[in-house]
Amino acid sequence: MDHPQRHSLPQDLSDSLKEATMEVHTLAENVEFMRNFQKGQVTRKGFKLVMASLYHVYVALEEEIERNKDDPVFAPLYFPEELHRKAALEQDMAFWYGPRWQEAVPYTAATHRYVDRLQQVGRREPELLVAHAYTRYLGDLSGGQVLKKIVQKALDLPSSGEGLAFFTFPNIASATKFKQLYRSRMNTLEMTPEVRQKVIEELFEELQELLTQDPEDQHPSQTAGLHHHASSQQNAFQFIIHKWNTTSQVSGCAWCRDIQFMQSYMYLG
Repeated sequence: MDHPQRHSLPQDLSDSLKEATMEVHTLAENVEFMRNFQKGQVTRKGFKLVMASLYHVYVALEEEIERNKDDPVFAPLYFPEELHRKAALEQDMAFWYGPRWQEAVPYTAATHRYVDRLQQVGRREPELLVAHAYTRYLGDLSGGQVLKKIVQKALDLPSSGEGLAFFTFPNIASATKFKQLYRSRMNTLEMTPEVRQKVIEELFEELQELLTQDPEDQHPSQTAGLHHHASSQQNAFQFIIHKWNTTSQVSGCAWCRDIQFMQSYMYLG
C-alpha cells in the first residue's frame, strides 16, 4: 500500500492524518454496505461481535496508553476521564453476553492480531500510539455517534442507552470542541519528519489490519485478490469496495471489521 510522501505532508500532524484519510472517506461513503447500514440493516449477532472486538481492542489500547502516559511522545494526548472506553465496554459486555460475560466474549484471530500490534507499538514504538488513539477515539466521537443512533433504532434497544455505553462520553460536553483540543495537542508533539511519516504509515497499517479477513472468512479468489490489489492504496480500497458490493453473504467477523472500518475512517474529518 502506497503512503503519502514526506515532502507532500502538511505541516501539522493533525492535518497530515486528515489528508491521508481523505481518499478513504470518499470511497467508503459510496459502498453498498454503508448505504444498507444507514437503512438499519443490522443484526444482533453481528453487532455483538462488533462490541466484543471493540472490548479487546480498547483494553489493549488503554493498557498501552497507561504504560506511556508520562512519555513526551504521547503524554499530551492522555485524556483518561474523557476518552477511555474500558469501563463502558464492560457494561456493554454484561448487557450483550450476560453476567458471566468474561467467559463468553469471543476473541477472533483478526482482533488478536490487532491487539498484538497495539502491544508491540506500546512497548517498542510508543510514538506510533498516536495513530491508533487518533483513529479510535476521534472516530468514536464522530462516526460512532451515527452508528449508535442507527443501531439503537434497528435493534430496538432501550432509550436509556443500555448496551451502547461505549458510544456515550459523559465527560465531554462538546465533541466538536474536544476534537479541536485533541488535534491541537497532537500538533504539539515533537516529531522528526521521519517519525511523522511512520505515524502516517501506522495509520494505514491499522486500516489494512481491519480489512484483513481470517482464512475462514475468505474465498480463495478474494485472498489472492487482496495480495494482488494491496500494491497501492487506491487499488486496495477499491478491492474492499468490490468485496462489499459483490458478497451476498457477509460473515459475522467480516461484518464486524467493516463496521469498525466505517466508524474509524469515514468520520474522522
